[in-house]
Order: sequence, then structure tokens, then C-alpha cells
Amino acid sequence: MLSRVELKFIMDLAHIHLLLNHFPTIGMLIGGGLFLLSLITKSDDLRSASLVVLVGISLISIPTYMSGNGAQQAIASQPGVSKSLIETHEGAALVAMGFMEVTGAFAWLALWQFRRLAGVPRWNLGVILVLTLVTFVLMARASNIGGEIRHSEIRASQQTVTPEGALARTVGSFVTNTPWMWPTCETLHFVGLSLLMGVVFLVDLRVLGVMRGVSFASLHRLLPWAAIGFGVNVITGILFFVGIPGQYTGNKTFFWKLALVMLAGLNALYFTIVDEPWALGPGEDAPFTAKVAAASAVVLWVGVMYCGSMLPFLGNSF
Repeated sequence: MLSRVELKFIMDLAHIHLLLNHFPTIGMLIGGGLFLLSLITKSDDLRSASLVVLVGISLISIPTYMSGNGAQQAIASQPGVSKSLIETHEGAALVAMGFMEVTGAFAWLALWQFRRLAGVPRWNLGVILVLTLVTFVLMARASNIGGEIRHSEIRASQQTVTPEGALARTVGSFVTNTPWMWPTCETLHFVGLSLLMGVVFLVDLRVLGVMRGVSFASLHRLLPWAAIGFGVNVITGILFFVGIPGQYTGNKTFFWKLALVMLAGLNALYFTIVDEPWALGPGEDAPFTAKVAAASAVVLWVGVMYCGSMLPFLGNSF
């Protein structure tokens, strides 16, 4: 039986989900449209803008999916709500989010390549175009199924749990019931965090004035390793959540961690695409705005680590 505080928090998650659930689909339409237009017009500025949109939407998709579990708890017992559609929507959303994260990863890689190589390889542009089209279709389908949950007037007559609908439960059962899976994910999560933090702190400390003999351009080549670490953490974090969602949806600290991750991810875009830190040569002092970005990045990532470490103590996880 949920307490009043827990019930209120679950309802808050439902409201957050309602606020966010249109962003992935509409954002993919806007970002994908801009990307296609940039290929037609051969505009570097338009292409960069579209890639930033795709990266941003990939970040927003994470709390959108995770808040959906709170929305599920809030409405599952209400009359007229289809449990089979909820499970189908959950599976469709998991697949769509997976493709969205891969799309965002290649979009970020293209931004890094454009800065590092003064151009994006054609193979990556092709991959992003295909992924964008596929992801938009998957996002639109998940969104449509989600709308049918509360709107019986637009439902199909048949309401059965599809194999895709059982996907999230199958993955969750594998994570929790396979003896080696959870500790393996914990190990990979730690390795990914170490890789991410090691590179991020090197970059931030250089901008803040440490290691002045090193140019920012020489550190910029390490950013893909930080992106790999972030990707490993996203994958393992989603597996943890799908495995036991109930221990996270009732924990406010977990959603503070998510919010800090979103802000830190956006902060990383600054060091990927903005000219100020890139022009920082050996012995040169960074401009004030770059130092503010670096200092805020340190605070954000320390906050992420703190919230993650305190999940058992400030909430009910584990």
C-alpha cells in the first residue's frame, strides 16, 4: 500500500510524463526535417543545428521513458484503462528509446567529427539519416499506442499483449533472474563512470587553468571516450531500471540524478561545438564563459555521482 507521499510523487511523475511525452516524436520530426534540409541545401550551420536537436531529444527521451512507469502506476487501476495496451506501449517505447539513443550517439559523433575533422564523413551522415527515419516511425507508433490507453474511442477492437509488449518484462526478468547479469551491469556502470569522469575532469581542469601547457585541441580528441563511458552508463542504467522499476520510481533522489545528467549532457555540447575552448592553445588562459561552463560541469557530475551513491540512503532503492 502506497503512502500519501509516495502516491503524490507517483502522480507527479504522471504529470511529468504527460509534459514530456510529445517531445521525442515532435523533436524527431523537427530535428530530422532540419537534417534532411541541411543535406539538400548543403548548409553546415543547419546541419549542426539539426544534430544538436537530435542530441537534445535523445537526452529528453530518457526521463520521458522512465517517468512513464510512474504514469502507469497512477492510471493502471482506473476504469477504461487497458492493461494490455499499457504493456504494449511500454515495449514499443523501450524499442523507440533504444533507437533514439543510438541516433543521438551518432549525431554527437558527427558534431565532434565536424569540429575535429572540419567535416562529417558521408557514411555517418547516411547512418544518421536512416536512424532518424526509423526512430521517428518507432516514436510515432509508441506515441499513438500511448494515446489509445486512455482514449477508448480510437482503440482497435483487439487488445492483446504483442511480443513487443512483453519485451520490457522479458528484459527485466533476464536482468533480475540471471545471477551474473546484475553484477556485470554494476561493473560496467562503474567502468563507464570512471571513463566518463576521467576525461570530463581532464577537460574541465584544463579550462580552469590546470595543465596550461596542454592545448584544448589535444584533449578534445579524448571526448569520444567520455561519450563511450556515458553510453555504457545509459545502457546499464536503463537495464537497472527495467529490471526493478519500482525501486526507482518512488525515489526522488533518482530523478534528481536524471535531471543532473540531462544538464551535464547539455553542458558537454558546449565543449563539443563552441569555438572558445577549442581555440585554447598551450599556456593560454580560458575566457570567463568557458571557465563557468567547466566549473558547472564539475558541479553537475559530482552531483550525479552523489545522487547515485545515495540512492539507498535518501530513498528506498536497493
